[in-house]
Amino acid sequence: MIFGIGYGGFAAAVNSRIAALLAPILYLVLCLAAATGHAQSGPVKIAVLGDSLAAGYGVKPDQAFPARLQAALHQRARNVTILNHGVSGDTTAGGVERIDWMLADKPDIVLVELGGNDALRGSDPSSAERNLDTIITKLKDAGVTVWLAGMLAPRNFGPEYAAQFDGLYMRLADKHGVPLYPFFLDGVAQDLALNQADGIHPNPKGVDIMVERILPFVTKNLDDYAASVRRPARP
Repeated sequence: MIFGIGYGGFAAAVNSRIAALLAPILYLVLCLAAATGHAQSGPVKIAVLGDSLAAGYGVKPDQAFPARLQAALHQRARNVTILNHGVSGDTTAGGVERIDWMLADKPDIVLVELGGNDALRGSDPSSAERNLDTIITKLKDAGVTVWLAGMLAPRNFGPEYAAQFDGLYMRLADKHGVPLYPFFLDGVAQDLALNQADGIHPNPKGVDIMVERILPFVTKNLDDYAASVRRPARP
């Protein structure tokens, strides 16, 4: 409330004091509004920290999983940018070494897709678990939202190895409270029609199946992310 001019000098003094008190509050409100508007203006940046399955081994760049996922999300009016941080042949240990490089792109969310090469080499599952634990911890410490994609071990290493390896993803998801997509190759693994000649890497049709299968997981967790940071899930 501003006092009328009829009170003369007293009113002017009071008005001046009120204005001085309100100025910092108004400035803070304007700054917060500007910051909120800026946070909501750009796309959500999702980095895929992965191996050849993310990098797009044997397919064209626009047929790789990150590119196809971005296209599918854009078709659903999702304001996102997918960053491909896949390196063919990479292990969980390699992922640990690449965290700072990836964070330079300032992702909002990181989908961690690693472990397949550890399993193919018969590496100790406890080592892969420690590495993934380190990756998730460092990303969370950096303020990044983490999603985890699971992998299954080859069955030729025996049931004990498979049980130990397969279970590490759920253990980590429970420990860190991060969303888990149980099997990254769901619907594609061991299907000759959906894989390249090596029987390991998906062909373009297989990539599209992977994207189709993971879309409900991604859209659900995008909505959860939007709610957590109070920004719109759609543009």
